[in-house]
Amino acid sequence: MEELPVTSQWPIRRYKNDSWEDTDDIIVMEYPLTLYVNDREFATIVCTPDHLEQLIVGFLASEGVIRSMDDLENVLIDQVQGRAFVDLHQKSILDPAMFSKRRIASCCGKGRQSFYFHADAQTAKPLLDQGLRLTAQQCYALMKQLHQSAEVHRDTGGVHQAALSDGHELLAGFADIGRHNALDKLYGYTLMNSVTTADKVTVFSGRLASEVVLKAVKIGSPLLLSKSAPTDLALQLSEELGLTSVGFLRGSGMNVYTHGYRILD
Repeated sequence: MEELPVTSQWPIRRYKNDSWEDTDDIIVMEYPLTLYVNDREFATIVCTPDHLEQLIVGFLASEGVIRSMDDLENVLIDQVQGRAFVDLHQKSILDPAMFSKRRIASCCGKGRQSFYFHADAQTAKPLLDQGLRLTAQQCYALMKQLHQSAEVHRDTGGVHQAALSDGHELLAGFADIGRHNALDKLYGYTLMNSVTTADKVTVFSGRLASEVVLKAVKIGSPLLLSKSAPTDLALQLSEELGLTSVGFLRGSGMNVYTHGYRILD
């Protein structure tokens, strides 16, 4: 499938160094994709129009609609109309309300109450320690690699980046106007390529909100690196779900918030 353009040019007047100039600016594309599951409208995802199949697979897995590629019978994408049609082997009727309704559930038996989407309680399972460890220098190097690979962000300033690493180099990376979409593309990539994630690192450009933490946990990567700030709920979930969350990874500094044993002194 031929990829759609992800940027366009827009004529502007730019003021710089005390003078005006007429020029073109590079603008990121915003693309609505309406998703139908078993012939029923399920969701509209506003996204950057590349790697759409990875996005669809990752989104459905994150929502708990599928658990693996074996659940999918067919995926057909109509790029011109902005529609995608997914057939599942299981033909039972989906209730979209179950995938947007929040519920309160205790996490990991600790007795404290955390907010989840219905699907999150079913799919965000505690991560086990598989021996993954990184040094601070490795963390800096991975964030530098993420920045160097961020071509669309350099051109537009309008996308988030999410990448998977083995601790030494980036194995796959995706950009999107939505930070959740970037992670869903990454999730879809791991499922479509049968990538083992228990020994991998998620490197991310955006804020560590609770939804970001939950997506990282569903991907199965036990270490999440970000250059930005976390939220309180995100850190509570990270602590309970066994995720090492690192924020403000910039220059020569970083904050290790949870499960710091994965970052070596």
